[in-house]
Amino acid sequence: MLCILFCACSNNSKIDLQINNKVIIPKIYNVKKTNAVIVIDGISDEASWKGAYFTDDFIDIEGYKIPSQKTNVKMMWDEKYLYVYAKLFEDHIWGDITQRDEVIYYNNDFEVFINPNDDVFNYGEIEINALGTEWDLLLDKPYRLGGKADSSWNINGLKSAVHIDGTLNDSNDIDNFWTVEMAIPLEEIIKLSKNQKRVLVGDVWRINFSRVNWDFDIINGKYSRKKENDKYLPEYNWVWSPQGKINMHIPENWGYLIFNEYEIGNHSLKTDLELEHTLYAIFREVK
Repeated sequence: MLCILFCACSNNSKIDLQINNKVIIPKIYNVKKTNAVIVIDGISDEASWKGAYFTDDFIDIEGYKIPSQKTNVKMMWDEKYLYVYAKLFEDHIWGDITQRDEVIYYNNDFEVFINPNDDVFNYGEIEINALGTEWDLLLDKPYRLGGKADSSWNINGLKSAVHIDGTLNDSNDIDNFWTVEMAIPLEEIIKLSKNQKRVLVGDVWRINFSRVNWDFDIINGKYSRKKENDKYLPEYNWVWSPQGKINMHIPENWGYLIFNEYEIGNHSLKTDLELEHTLYAIFREVK
């Protein structure tokens, strides 16, 4: 068992921190560069996409439950964009939020969290539902540290598209899956960086993906979030790199995105990764 004594020098006291089950080593994705033209239409039919690899299946945000529906993501990049393609299996594909920058996760949605810095400050979030309605927002720091969301922030030049294998908002049949394809302008994300001017091979960003899924009722042929005792049931949160608790705003637990050339290179992360995330676990216990 990993047990660390943290000395609080201000009052000469000791806090016994049991963190053996709270150290999370994030997942890693080596993203290949492409020189092909990628059409953002929700369909990964370009040859370059076929050469990109899918992530592991998403897991419950807390890290130990297996979702009822499968989700995977793959990525590519070029000089202008980070390309994201997500495949979300779903028996009933529905959505009713059509206004941009509304709270999209009140529908089933797909979410991207991205930070060009290897820290917990100044990161972007993108949410999209099956209707293709977007919400992009900026956080200066996590909510637990007093962070505030800025929905007026826009990722200028963001491209996205949704493709549905099934029917949208039709409760009379069973659907297969829906996909999300995005081209995220690197220039806009780099603006959040401390000193980065452009993306170079070997650069490392932090990224994670989340899928919010709701239990539902069908009332008069229409979908709605399920209620009990006049309260909505809690949502399911399925993610690529587990967070350890129901909170996507723990940026230190997001995955590592390593930018590679056209073939996967030998770029690796720092060797003190376990120590760093042990210290993060201590920080979360005392902050």
